[in-house]
Amino acid sequence: MPSHCLTLVSPPEIEEKLLDTLLEVAGNEVFTSTPTFSHGTAHGRLSSTEQVMGRSRSVQVQILVKHNELDQLLAALRTGFAGTGLRYWVTSLTQAGEIK
Repeated sequence: MPSHCLTLVSPPEIEEKLLDTLLEVAGNEVFTSTPTFSHGTAHGRLSSTEQVMGRSRSVQVQILVKHNELDQLLAALRTGFAGTGLRYWVTSLTQAGEIK
């Protein structure tokens, strides 16, 4: 049973590579991706329009993972996405399942 939710906030230009990587590395896990805006992004990464608006277009991905798979997944992301501005946080789950 999954024990953590890994949330990733990605620049749109690496979205396809990120989704492909997740399908390869964690293909058995269900995950979602959603267009979103991020705030507090490093100023140098923002276009001039985004600087005025104070937000940048991003993609948010959430994936539920087992405790023993989390470190391996993060290591793969660190290797494959170094320097891209990919951000993440991990939260513990109290429950997860499927309504059948």
